[in-house]
Amino acid sequence: MKIGILISGRGSNMAAIVDAVKSGEIADSEVAVVISDKPDAGGLAKAAERGVETLAVERRGRSRVEHDAEIGDELEKRGVELVCLAGYMRLLSPEFVRRFAGKIVNIHPSLLPAFPGLDAQKQAFDAGVAVTGCTVHYVDELLDHGPTILQCEVERLEDDTVETLTQRILAEEHRLYIDALKRIAMDEREAKQA
Repeated sequence: MKIGILISGRGSNMAAIVDAVKSGEIADSEVAVVISDKPDAGGLAKAAERGVETLAVERRGRSRVEHDAEIGDELEKRGVELVCLAGYMRLLSPEFVRRFAGKIVNIHPSLLPAFPGLDAQKQAFDAGVAVTGCTVHYVDELLDHGPTILQCEVERLEDDTVETLTQRILAEEHRLYIDALKRIAMDEREAKQA
């Protein structure tokens, strides 16, 4: 299964995925490319250090549809079968979602459908919830929406700050995303054998 990862920032989830693929934890898979919409994204260096091809595809004043079309073309050139959003901070165009229908997954730092959008950890913290967490889901045309693959609960501790809660959720994100991709890779393998 060829994986393409889209990032906008430091790429900690991307690095966890690449490491899990390289170690064989996510079997029968390879990360074909890591693409960022920001040329200075820290995750690009992390991917390059791991021997993965990297690409910056900037928006440069283009429409979302035009920008996403270029990213989609680059993914297809490399035979990408699964697109992983790992801290990709742009909404995807409906055209891109349809082009890769059922083949885009995202990780979000809340128990969706609760707290979609930006700063989900702060949203949960400010709401005073006792439990929050993270969700890996298939992407559809709505924001932080689509069928759930896996979720993990993270308890809010009495002395938590937004920062400490965010760090504990992030640690679970790395594990959960890998577990979800292992499940998808296994399903792909079984489908090809059927």
